[in-house]
Amino acid sequence: MIDVSAPICCAPLAAGPMSTENAVELALRLKALADPTRIRMMSLLMTDPTREMTASDLACAVGVSGGTATHHLNQLRGAGLVTSQRRGVNNFYRAEPVNLEALRGVLNTCC
Repeated sequence: MIDVSAPICCAPLAAGPMSTENAVELALRLKALADPTRIRMMSLLMTDPTREMTASDLACAVGVSGGTATHHLNQLRGAGLVTSQRRGVNNFYRAEPVNLEALRGVLNTCC
């Protein structure tokens, strides 16, 4: 099993052939983003790097049920794109800027 929550660590796509392992890790992260609801959630969380929202807040903002929001957030957290912190009965989610920047760097075609 591949730990896709670990930091992204590979050269940009244009740097040359990518190893199979790095390609799988990248594909799993991109797969986590390949959903309009998840992209909208990421957009909300990335508006302010210090912003934290509960699954309920995100569910209301994007128009899905709480259970559906939690499912999407688990996918994003599993890919290392968001982190969560439990406070009381709620989990507060925020974007993981280091991993998002690393993902951007891998997709960048220029150094």
